[in-house]
Amino acid sequence: MDRTRTVPGAADDILRALESFGLAWDGPVAIQTEHEERYAAALQQLQTSGLAFRCTCSRTEIARHASRSGLYPGTCRSRQIPADRDSAIRLIVPDQVVTVQDDLQGEYRQNLAADVGDFVIRRRDGLFAYHLATAVDDADLGVTEVMRGVDLLESTPRQIYVQRSLGLPTPAYAHLPVLIDASGQKLSKQNGAMAVDRRNAAGVLFELLKRLAQYPPEELRGAAVDALLQWAVAHWNTAGLQGIAMISGKTLAGI
Repeated sequence: MDRTRTVPGAADDILRALESFGLAWDGPVAIQTEHEERYAAALQQLQTSGLAFRCTCSRTEIARHASRSGLYPGTCRSRQIPADRDSAIRLIVPDQVVTVQDDLQGEYRQNLAADVGDFVIRRRDGLFAYHLATAVDDADLGVTEVMRGVDLLESTPRQIYVQRSLGLPTPAYAHLPVLIDASGQKLSKQNGAMAVDRRNAAGVLFELLKRLAQYPPEELRGAAVDALLQWAVAHWNTAGLQGIAMISGKTLAGI
């Protein structure tokens, strides 16, 4: 989605990694850069309904006028900014609480006006924001359940509000704890974490199931990926996940 950060070959590498772990997908792989017409139509719908506005504020201006750090103060809400002027587009948020009924984290509540402010749905450089693109894609692809890292839980109320504003369905959400290193940093390429070892997919999967409190039997250590997945599906224990979901949203890697 963010072409300025796209690394050639990275998308294909992700697909090969999924394959090595025995994970497949239904139908063709959806590529966000091919969906820009859908995002543009959704953006136009929000603007036409008066729910979105153009904004020329810089980060410095926002910081100077915000009542708290990072909270957009609504500076451009009432301004008439021409379409040909360099600007971002923000979604107007109401002073009301959006509640997420998360299957693992329980109830999570956020007042968008007080906690976030009007947020960007298209950047000044023309790139569509994550919240808009994800809401449109989930609806178009018929996604009914989303399971992802707990580090994205704070973003979920914004996505739900985008869905409601566009008249789209809201999936069920479950946010898992994230893997961290010994210093408490989330494992990610930004923090220099090593890539998943596809050559030892079965071994990594065995350890990951343990971190998810699923505890495969020792006789499956060294088993093929397919055998591990079959065991995991047959013995999936949501109660085990709930037991680790509230440990500050984190669990040690140790892999």
